[in-house]
Amino acid sequence: MKNKIVLAGGTGFVGKYLKTNFSELGYEVIIISRQSNSIQWNDIPSIVEAIDNSEMLINLAGKSVDCRYNKKNKEEILRSRIGTTKILGEAIIKCKNPPELWINSSTATIYRHAEDRPMTEKAGEIGTGFSVGVATSWEKSFFDFKLAKTRQVALRMAIVLGKDGGVMTPFKNLVRFGLGGQQGNGKQMFSWIHIADLFSIIRFLQSNKNMNGAYNCSAPNPVSNKVLMQSLRQVMNVKFGLPSPEFLLEIGAIIIRTETELILKSRWVVPERLLETGFQFQYPTIDEALRNILIEK
Repeated sequence: MKNKIVLAGGTGFVGKYLKTNFSELGYEVIIISRQSNSIQWNDIPSIVEAIDNSEMLINLAGKSVDCRYNKKNKEEILRSRIGTTKILGEAIIKCKNPPELWINSSTATIYRHAEDRPMTEKAGEIGTGFSVGVATSWEKSFFDFKLAKTRQVALRMAIVLGKDGGVMTPFKNLVRFGLGGQQGNGKQMFSWIHIADLFSIIRFLQSNKNMNGAYNCSAPNPVSNKVLMQSLRQVMNVKFGLPSPEFLLEIGAIIIRTETELILKSRWVVPERLLETGFQFQYPTIDEALRNILIEK
């Protein structure tokens, strides 16, 4: 019988990548989601059966934050994270043979806007506001479960970069149409992780049995927005890009129904705990990551 991994909320950009790569390693991958061909969130007996005897549970579930922060969306963003986490924790408690490891998504947005210094797990300062409140409540709902047989890791994920989705499509379009200049003042820091390194981090956590708690899941070399856009233009061989001042970003965010926080908040996050344990990044710099994503086959 194949070893089992359960992916909750595993139908998006990151989930599809993890499913493909774990399947290639010979795992049976079971998906919990709202999609019709998955185990449904209201089917608690099937969730318990899936998680029981699994090797690892990875929870990626939660409504996208790429929306306007109105009352309805705020409630759904929070509920979709807290609710699914509680369902999974209660399911683990019901398992006869619970998974050894439960990895729950968190976010690098948990830290404050930082242009002065990087945020580490030990010295990082938790921020304020709606997004931070969601992140802290999400982690609390996760770590409130005290599970004797299951290690718990919260991955404070930075922006995930990869070939087949995520933020790369809008970034490429901006550059392609001549709008690939800095956004706002360009000083805000951009923390990121190549999706291949995200997968490697999960495998690293799987094999290192003493790792638990919160980990910054980001490449070790964050860059400013200005440098990010320069790197994109260079890799795509586009010589010029118009900058986008903050007032234009605000107008654009209203039109496409999103929030400028996703672009203008300075996320300066470094993976201190991962580096201390000896994890080696395949794509430690933005240039290496972008060349792989945009050029290499």
